[in-house]
Amino acid sequence: MFKAFARPPSALASKGLIYSLPEPPKPEMREIEKSYARLFSTDDGRRVLAHLQTITFHRALGAATPDEQIRYAEGQRSLVATILRLIDRGRN
Repeated sequence: MFKAFARPPSALASKGLIYSLPEPPKPEMREIEKSYARLFSTDDGRRVLAHLQTITFHRALGAATPDEQIRYAEGQRSLVATILRLIDRGRN
């Protein structure tokens, strides 16, 4: 499905650094964006997306929240924001 996932991690990963895969080729990325748009245009998809937005964007953390928990929440928000961007690109 995704040829990029078959690649072994770089030497940086063995040193504890974050390993990220390269973007898929543009034609494949366009199909992924369209898939996101189709998936989240269904009733179930809209319901799931609304739930994801509620548990990420519509939540506030207090001033005494540990740094680790804030970082975790920001990671969740980033993932939902990425999904929203892919949906938007897939509709256009």
